[in-house]
Amino acid sequence: MRKIKVAFFAEILIDDFDGASRTMFQLINRIPNEEFDFLFIYGKGSEEIANQACFKVPILDLPMNAGYTMALPSMAKAKLKKRLASFSPDVVHIATPSLLGAFALKYARQHALPVISIYHTHFVSYVAYYLRRLPFLIEPVKHFLTDNQRNFYNRCDLVYVPAQSIKTELQDFGILQSKMKLWQRGIDTELFSPKHRDKLYLEKLTGNQHPTILFVSRLVWEKNLETLFRIYELIQKCGRQVNLVIGGDGAARQACIEHMPEAIFTGKVNHQQLATLYASADVFLFPSVSEAYGNVVLEAMASGLPCVIADGGGSKDFVQNGVNGFKCNPYDEHDYLKKILLVLQDDELRGMFSLAGLKYSHRLSWDQLAEVYFNDLQSLTASSKMAI
Repeated sequence: MRKIKVAFFAEILIDDFDGASRTMFQLINRIPNEEFDFLFIYGKGSEEIANQACFKVPILDLPMNAGYTMALPSMAKAKLKKRLASFSPDVVHIATPSLLGAFALKYARQHALPVISIYHTHFVSYVAYYLRRLPFLIEPVKHFLTDNQRNFYNRCDLVYVPAQSIKTELQDFGILQSKMKLWQRGIDTELFSPKHRDKLYLEKLTGNQHPTILFVSRLVWEKNLETLFRIYELIQKCGRQVNLVIGGDGAARQACIEHMPEAIFTGKVNHQQLATLYASADVFLFPSVSEAYGNVVLEAMASGLPCVIADGGGSKDFVQNGVNGFKCNPYDEHDYLKKILLVLQDDELRGMFSLAGLKYSHRLSWDQLAEVYFNDLQSLTASSKMAI
């Protein structure tokens, strides 16, 4: 049987770089090699990926977001077209509606190839943060982004969307419902599990036995850090002795340290340390409204950690308010504090949230999601061949 050939375009292909990368590598690490050949075309990443063909594109560093880069296909257009011609793909996967994504979409349409994409990043929600000092630009830039996304995704054949709330928002942008398919994210319930609870680890980290509120994220402004700072100030004033542990790193780390001097910063942690933090803390706090999905909330739930999160972004779909966690007015620090204290003071409520979160997270399997993805690649390829 002839293998299906997939041209896979992505800005960055580094395992565990961010939520989008983790999702992509869950698929990459499950490629059925007897059925598929992949050509990975990307800007930033290792020279070899999953024993598959690779082509690296020149990149430009993005000063607004440390560590992130933009691939520039125009700087390698002739070589890239030659590599694609020799590979002769059957289907195209595009990670992001970037310059590289636009090149891939144009190539696919010129060669009558089906296109699949995964909606990884809710870029439009970032605008208010990055342009907060230029507020007159916020609405025009949002319109530009939504127009770009509508034009891009409506030209794809299939777009995986991680949450119903995001799907509804994309429909409001004008993206066709017929193009979108709800495709959530999986969770490793062996890695993220209450069995990794280690109070001694937490005591060594904090220097005390006080209850611990945990926030885990890249430290970048679009994670609603201003609200996190205000929550911190209220915690400091409320008279309750608690720890606030900040897990992660990013361009806004120094600003976070300056605004939250008594918080404990772990920096970037490995998977096992993160799993221990989740399982050992008492409350997970997450005010971000910019998530397309919100992997960290699901990781916390799978670890048995009660969640107090923003009622916004894709993360809100995980939480049934008052059943398996609390959702808060996204920018109301008083609402967050009230619900954090409720969880800390009520052992029965905390136990109920923990059990319900475990039950919810155990429904989500990467193996099942990968099977859907590879089946859809086969279906898209078959439909395309029939149409010729």
